[in-house]
Amino acid sequence: MGQTLAEQILSHAAGRMVRAGELIVVDVDLAMMHDSISPSIIKVLHHEIGAERVWDATRIAVVIDHVAPAATVQTAEHQANLRAWVRREGIRHFFDVGQGISHPVLVEHGLARPGMVIVGSDSHSTGYGAVAAFGTGMGTTDMALTLATGRTWLRVPETVRVVALGQLAAGVSAKDLGLAVARRIGADGATYRAVEWHGLGALSIAERMTLATLSIEVGAKAGLVPAAGPGWQAHAEARGIQVPDWLTVDPAATYAQTVTVDLARLGPQISVPHQVDHVVDLHELGRVAVDVVYLGTCTNGHHEHLAAAAHVLRGRRIAPGVRLLVVPASAEALRRATADGTLSTLLDAGATIGTPGCGACIGRHMGVLAPGEVCLFTGNRNFRGRMGAPDARIYLGSPEVAAATALAGYIAHPADVLA
Repeated sequence: MGQTLAEQILSHAAGRMVRAGELIVVDVDLAMMHDSISPSIIKVLHHEIGAERVWDATRIAVVIDHVAPAATVQTAEHQANLRAWVRREGIRHFFDVGQGISHPVLVEHGLARPGMVIVGSDSHSTGYGAVAAFGTGMGTTDMALTLATGRTWLRVPETVRVVALGQLAAGVSAKDLGLAVARRIGADGATYRAVEWHGLGALSIAERMTLATLSIEVGAKAGLVPAAGPGWQAHAEARGIQVPDWLTVDPAATYAQTVTVDLARLGPQISVPHQVDHVVDLHELGRVAVDVVYLGTCTNGHHEHLAAAAHVLRGRRIAPGVRLLVVPASAEALRRATADGTLSTLLDAGATIGTPGCGACIGRHMGVLAPGEVCLFTGNRNFRGRMGAPDARIYLGSPEVAAATALAGYIAHPADVLA
């Protein structure tokens, strides 16, 4: 029998052939932890498990991204303690304030590669599937056990296959595809399953990460895009990365479900409050005025997302009363946006630029929402209270829609403002 990408990767990590449904123990290739829950992970590692040192300091990445720069004295103290711990443990891959969000940073630095098993202290660690790695998020105790032993346990997930046909229309992007799939299968439609995204060889790594990070929003344990096509080759050649011979799309693989999407018929999608899978076509939404447009996150804060918004905004100013907050996903995204004029275009349009990182996505600093405010957000979650006040309303959309919305003052189609 054939194997899905998840089954192939986990078979390799387990050292034997495995199938969906099996409980297995696997070797971990890379463990990522960020500032938000690192104090509790370190406490469990040293005081509850009793480990003196981590299993391999060269295979751990630590990122300060969730509240970066620190917003309170307590947060600053936690981050100072984390820096000291990184020095004591001799951890090589440390990314301090301003380097960006863990998932794009590890991909940009070539630490995440095809066929790897990567566990992270963040639910959106599914994002490593952008480079065909099995990335998954874990809680405090499981992360501490991985740091101590270099191993973890998993149930081999079944896989939902998404097949994309045709080409995306102008003004439509991977974000719209991801939201459309959430609309089709629901927030729990892939619970503890992997999602494989097919027919998207032309997509860049950034757009693949959009889909991989959105996979968790349908409950997935992992989201994987095959490492093939021109979009993959550009990334691989720039970083000298090769795909393992054993990792291929197997035509004989068995899938739990197949979802087919005709890209040519796909228009801009909007997720309405307060669940990611509450998705409608933009033209069905009606006129929704906004206070804030927030462009960023690991899902849509990469350079090409900033550039897509800048293309819509060029030569225009945002609507009176609208705040456009732009937080690049990484320092690399910010550097590229500075070099090619994207940043200037955003600033000229009236945007405010934040430090690369998670920003207000988790509602702790850098642009949290006031009671009653409405936000068009390019991120991955619109749960009640996610970005601030519980009665604020968060709509999810693409960078192109975000830019059009900032210009119009209400949620708008890019074609409406470019006409």
